[in-house]
Amino acid sequence: MSTSGSEPTSRDDVDPHQAAKQRSSLRSIEIVREKRTMLPFTLEQFLNVFAAYNNAIWPAQILAYMLGAVAVAALFRKGRASDRIVSAVLGVMWLGTGILYHGVFFSPINKAAFAFGALFVAEGAALLYAGIVRDGLRFAISFGFRAATGAGFILYAALAYPLIGIATGHSWPTLPMFGVSPCPVTIFTFGLLLMTTARFSYWLLVIPFIWSVIGGSAAILLDVRQDWVLLVSGFIAVPIIIVGNRRVRAAADEAGLTPSIELRP
Repeated sequence: MSTSGSEPTSRDDVDPHQAAKQRSSLRSIEIVREKRTMLPFTLEQFLNVFAAYNNAIWPAQILAYMLGAVAVAALFRKGRASDRIVSAVLGVMWLGTGILYHGVFFSPINKAAFAFGALFVAEGAALLYAGIVRDGLRFAISFGFRAATGAGFILYAALAYPLIGIATGHSWPTLPMFGVSPCPVTIFTFGLLLMTTARFSYWLLVIPFIWSVIGGSAAILLDVRQDWVLLVSGFIAVPIIIVGNRRVRAAADEAGLTPSIELRP
């Protein structure tokens, strides 16, 4: 006796290519979910924080670019006053980002932001203390690999960073901005510290290096491509600075001078 209607399709009738595509699609979804679970927030929440932050502090972004320009201009003029200006600009950027971005705006979606904010405030205070109170940071334009690397980081943080962000789909006000956002501030700091002409405490490198790893790793998970350079910036800048400082010490020992001898390009 025949039955009406169509019989269920058996597994043998399933197109193996279609099944493979479905499995691949499901695996892709699982990978995305795994990445999201590694962070306590989503990309949408992350960008919404920047939107709220940028709108709230406007026009501080313009002031940050002005301060950055002043710091770069100070590199062309040797003197204690110029050194203090560069140190002050860096200190203010770290303090402002730590208190406002991390402490006020980022902390509602990520409680670790309170710890990040404390680190940024500590770095800002350390830069102000080392550069202004102790007058221990010396900056100047020079030539050579170290200075060229520093200039590259400075230009990237101020110019290439926002342009890459726009090219990859980020627009105002969700765009992280120079001088007021953690990642470009860190890259800019590495750039200026590479412009130092005398030895300074390695402690000033610890927090920027820590953030380069934390922020750079999160950028890869969130696909914030302009921040990918951040992940490698610490691994590039820190060894160059340490090697340069050791050369200064070696030169000072050979000459019988104090280690405050200036770096040669």
